[in-house]
Amino acid sequence: MTKDFLKTLLDEASRPFRSAGHFAYHYARGKLSSDAIFRELLRRGVFPPVGHYLDLGCGQGSLFAWLLAARKLFEAGVWPATWPAAPQALSLRGIELMQKDVDRAAHAFGAAHPIVHIEQGDMTTADFGHVDVITILDALHYFDFAGQTDVLRRIRAALPPGGLFLTRVGDASAGFPYHVCNWVDRTVTFIRGHRLPRLYCRQLADWVQLLEGIGFTVETDPMSEGKPFANVMLVCRVPAA
Repeated sequence: MTKDFLKTLLDEASRPFRSAGHFAYHYARGKLSSDAIFRELLRRGVFPPVGHYLDLGCGQGSLFAWLLAARKLFEAGVWPATWPAAPQALSLRGIELMQKDVDRAAHAFGAAHPIVHIEQGDMTTADFGHVDVITILDALHYFDFAGQTDVLRRIRAALPPGGLFLTRVGDASAGFPYHVCNWVDRTVTFIRGHRLPRLYCRQLADWVQLLEGIGFTVETDPMSEGKPFANVMLVCRVPAA
């Protein structure tokens, strides 16, 4: 059941990207099918039942397509019995630095989508507003340590008591898997048409210390699923009032 369901979910989530071109469609399918974090976010019920979302460094909006597809299937009764209910997004706002990705998202979701809005911007300067969930998947290491700290402080300020910040980082203390992870990251960045960036990475313990110092409670969970990577999902919550 779960294998068939995941194929159905993948088909539904990647469908919007057909209108955005060959690259956008196949990139979405490859990303959503090969990266375990998308499945695990739903299977583990990480997100709140209802909420407003902000995805920083959102690319072409693959996470949003995944969440929309999941909710559609859940409401249609096509959902694993052992999984929690699919989260309901009230709004899905994305901020992405690269205009090419923003353009792909515009073709995929359309300008008049009722809840999806993806804009070109720099997360180091953009206004985050006030939301329930903020996500950054594999993007914090693209700017320097002072910039990371500033972004994380502004994320904390944008979230209410009980709010969620979800991110994934590479653990710089992990040795060879960490270097493999960086090589893959650079390769994917190059394929997407971007310049090869300098990376600013930290050891996992340092990430946790930084986030806890800002005011989050932090849960860590390896998120490489058998691959020789050093990816760790960080589930960071603002303590309830």
